[in-house]
Amino acid sequence: MKIIFALFIAFATFSCANDKKTSFSKEALSETVLTSDGSQLAFGDVLKKHEGKTVVIEVWASWCGDCVKAMPKIKELQANNTDVDFVFISMDKTADKWKTGIEKHELVGHHYMANDQMEGVFAKAIDLDWIPRYIIVDKTGNIALYRAIETDFDQINETLENLK
Repeated sequence: MKIIFALFIAFATFSCANDKKTSFSKEALSETVLTSDGSQLAFGDVLKKHEGKTVVIEVWASWCGDCVKAMPKIKELQANNTDVDFVFISMDKTADKWKTGIEKHELVGHHYMANDQMEGVFAKAIDLDWIPRYIIVDKTGNIALYRAIETDFDQINETLENLK
């Protein structure tokens, strides 16, 4: 019983530590993503494009049922936060599926695709364990919310409200 309790405490501590990150790792910032025009751009440069703005990053994929289910919520979030930039990073396996997903779901925002999907360098660098995953970056470039999923929209809304 003591071992189970110790494992639980260790897991809870690790989980909370991941939720409190205020900046991205060097690995995450230097990892490149595919742009919609077919070029590569470092994730750090993606963030630089949004300096001075609050940014909601959604990590998603067109094949992800939970991602599709959350689409109305992300669109509502966009409608209620017109001053926020939305960055979508796809974990799709092909650019065709990624681009088809953007069109099919009428996603408005800035679009990129990870080069090596869910098990790759970028995914590991942001501690990706579930999609959709939401990260909020404040106007100063610090992470305000590191890990939120599709059931956390109250927390996402609260974080955005606190950043206004």
